[in-house]
Amino acid sequence: MTYRVRNIGIAVALAIVAALLTSFYVTNYKRHVQRGEDHVTVLVAKHDIPVGTAGSDAVGMVSATEVPRRSVVPGSVSNTDEIKSLVASQETFAGEQITTQRFSPLAQTGVQGQLRGNLRAFQVEGDQNQLLAGTLKNDDHVDLVAAVTVHTNGNDVLFSRILLRDLRVLQAPSGPPPGSKLTGSSGQSSSALLAMTDNQAQKFQWLLANTNSSSTAAWHLELRPVTHAADSPDHLDSVNTVLSDGLSPGARRVFGH
Repeated sequence: MTYRVRNIGIAVALAIVAALLTSFYVTNYKRHVQRGEDHVTVLVAKHDIPVGTAGSDAVGMVSATEVPRRSVVPGSVSNTDEIKSLVASQETFAGEQITTQRFSPLAQTGVQGQLRGNLRAFQVEGDQNQLLAGTLKNDDHVDLVAAVTVHTNGNDVLFSRILLRDLRVLQAPSGPPPGSKLTGSSGQSSSALLAMTDNQAQKFQWLLANTNSSSTAAWHLELRPVTHAADSPDHLDSVNTVLSDGLSPGARRVFGH
């Protein structure tokens, strides 16, 4: 009798343990299912976001919505700050969740990721003095000052002016070799990559095609201040304005003006 009672007790204990384990499993499964049904906030595309879209622009192309937790895709974004400084490296279609996998830092997209709208990348070749080689750095801003000869009234007249302003440097020219002097590098060719609008590029191309490429006086880049940059009023300079500028009225009369 004692043997049978012991076996019955063991069986009852095992049944209780099995019941507890089953109850624990069922409870955890219910919690998992309930957690999957919880709603969380994610960002979705209101319309297609094409490749190359700046994150700052994509911010206005998304909206927040709530989806079940089980429907959240890996890398989903819930805050626009997560993509504001990035650029779209893959297209996101309307209704899709915004994910970090489809956006990349600008540095990873190269020059093209820094262009948008009517901006273009324009590579300019010139000597190291023209391009401020050794001084110019990426993301600096420059003006283009140029001199153009115009044939008028049977004479060639040289005019100069600031042709383009506030151009961003995408890739600065390499500096002169160690030990060399920049002042002796006017014959050494170099190049710089500038961001300019399509209209500015057209104007620059006209300048390059209508000036003597061998003349170092045809055009130069000039570096703009980092902060509080200001522009003087636009004007043309010729031999007359250069020689008469700043003269007293009497001196101007002597000069003939």
